[in-house]
Amino acid sequence: MGNIPGIRVVRSQIDGYGVVVTRDFAEDEVISEVDGYLWRAGDAMDDRYSLLMGEGYFFDMVDQTRWINHSCEPNAWVEVGMTGAAGDPDRTAWARLIALQPIRAGEEILYDYAFSADVAEPCHCGSPSCRGFIVDEDELHLVAKPTAVAHG
Repeated sequence: MGNIPGIRVVRSQIDGYGVVVTRDFAEDEVISEVDGYLWRAGDAMDDRYSLLMGEGYFFDMVDQTRWINHSCEPNAWVEVGMTGAAGDPDRTAWARLIALQPIRAGEEILYDYAFSADVAEPCHCGSPSCRGFIVDEDELHLVAKPTAVAHG
């Protein structure tokens, strides 16, 4: 895995590692082409760093982009696509990270993971409009509201 120009993995205040830009990016500018490989539901894979592609396919992110954190107020989004027909052994996938707004050098790249409700998990993004869960906005009503933890 080579270094991707314009981004760097760092410790994040949001969660574990994160990715910051090392130069300014304009709105709608491609930040990075994502390196990875296509796999199907049911394969023996760790899907922690995989993008849902649809039709039971996933794209495992194997470069620095895998460390990009979720935010309910993202500054980037991931465009994805596949070539070939479902079931074709030569089917391939692609993904690219695109700036939703201008991102200044040193800022952490964040995108909305928009998990389905069945795999939603608590969110710690800290944004003013945090949903409390990493879940697609349309499925938020399907997950319970997080409960406050008593400290004492």
